[in-house]
Amino acid sequence: MATKIRLKRMGKKFYAVYRVVVMDSRKKRDGEAIEEIGLYNPNTQPSTIEINSDRAQYWLGVGAQPSDQVKNLLKITGDWQKFKGLDGAEGKLKTVAPKPEAAVLVEEAESKAQKLKAAKSEADAKAKAEAEAALKAADEKTEIAEAEEAAKEAE
Repeated sequence: MATKIRLKRMGKKFYAVYRVVVMDSRKKRDGEAIEEIGLYNPNTQPSTIEINSDRAQYWLGVGAQPSDQVKNLLKITGDWQKFKGLDGAEGKLKTVAPKPEAAVLVEEAESKAQKLKAAKSEADAKAKAEAEAALKAADEKTEIAEAEEAAKEAE
């Protein structure tokens, strides 16, 4: 039986996700696979490539032929160089930086909210103090004006 390592299309329309599978070369593209050895998602930045290295090495060792696309994926992960005994077996796979845990994100959001709340209350207190100072100044001016009017009337 001639086996191939190729991609099996999954996912929705216009949002394809592929499985890296080993199958008989005479089967349909999305037919029954002998074994699934990985996953390829070109929709993420950078593309997600997860290939079980041990199984890929096994199937390459027993004569399974990779398709051109799968060969490129194996070169990126370093499995092809490892199989051929070439330099660069570590590959050039780029991975996404892990996202922080939910608890950390919640704490950051709460601290940011508390800072904003403190700044707002501080600004409100400052505005209130300025308003009171302006009111006192206005009261003093009216008292002075009333005193001047009373002095003019007394003359």
